[in-house]
Amino acid sequence: MTTPAPQSLTTSLMRGLHGKCPACNEGPIFRAHLKVADRCSKCAEDFHHHRADDFPAYIVILILGHILVPLVMFTEKHFSPPYIFHVLVWPPVAVGLAWLMLQPVKGMVVALQWHMGLHGFDEARKKRLG
Repeated sequence: MTTPAPQSLTTSLMRGLHGKCPACNEGPIFRAHLKVADRCSKCAEDFHHHRADDFPAYIVILILGHILVPLVMFTEKHFSPPYIFHVLVWPPVAVGLAWLMLQPVKGMVVALQWHMGLHGFDEARKKRLG
């Protein structure tokens, strides 16, 4: 089954955010928590071209920094908790949020590469669309 590419970048990114195939929006893009499937189980779109590498982790760190630093500063300024509070609360919060955010962000990076035709996705698109 051949499926045309989504009409917009937003569509591709939202499909990646939800862990769905950017081509058909039916098959999963991941085979495990952070392991991208070799191909879509529904439309057979190849994903082995992706080169997300460390980029999703950098994006997650950037987002978490913008979320956690203001929270830590607000907590310190308004409540002045003991330092043990910071040691016990913020590291687990940071790790937990990073774990939750990493898969959706990686899905978006792979979908972005697919949409832009990077790393072999362009050749696959040309084959698919004829």
